[in-house]
Amino acid sequence: MTRSKLLAISLSLNLLIVGSVLIGWVAPNVKTSFNPDVDVPVIAKSARIHPLAAVSGSVIIGEHIFVAPGASVRGDEGEHIFIGDNSNIQDGVVVHGLETFEGGHELIENEVEVEGAKYSVYIGKRVSLAHQCQVHGPARVGDDTFVGMQSFVFRAELGDHVVVEPGAKVIGVKVAAGRYVPALSLITKQEQADVLPLITEGYAYRKLNEGVVRVNVQLADAGQPQQINR
Repeated sequence: MTRSKLLAISLSLNLLIVGSVLIGWVAPNVKTSFNPDVDVPVIAKSARIHPLAAVSGSVIIGEHIFVAPGASVRGDEGEHIFIGDNSNIQDGVVVHGLETFEGGHELIENEVEVEGAKYSVYIGKRVSLAHQCQVHGPARVGDDTFVGMQSFVFRAELGDHVVVEPGAKVIGVKVAAGRYVPALSLITKQEQADVLPLITEGYAYRKLNEGVVRVNVQLADAGQPQQINR
């Protein structure tokens, strides 16, 4: 093999490596007993996946979405995962779900239904998943909702315009639209969820999500910055 061919191969491999770094780790799921189909993430062109983020399996990521460093969106066990337009997945966030198929049949108890379609995790439009929070399916998060730093949502549904304050845990309940979950609280019974406080004009974080969405949409639209060599 000539030196020029070796150089060409080397450059091609380098370009592949650089390309994979610049778009983050995006990959299909592996074939298993609980996920016999191999699915590739569907990512809108206007979305930005940080080089240190990972998206795999049956995942749909909409327009103008920023997936930040250290975030993991894994559609490799529970399927499908849907992230609506203008939402953001911040640093260290985990989106994952329990298996939705096993032994040749669907596990409907591990799914949520939205407009007739089944999902492991459904995230609506203009949703902020803040640093290090976890949304674990089955779960649904409504439009214009803020899920705070280091909070946890599992087997739960959050309505539109909900605020989950930092460190709160929401498990096995439905939170109605326009409510907030106080910081560090543990909500595991529907009776608790039903009496969560309403978001009023005087609520300190009433407009928090609007600002967070505005910032992250701009981060998505700005495109991938060039890494600085040192």
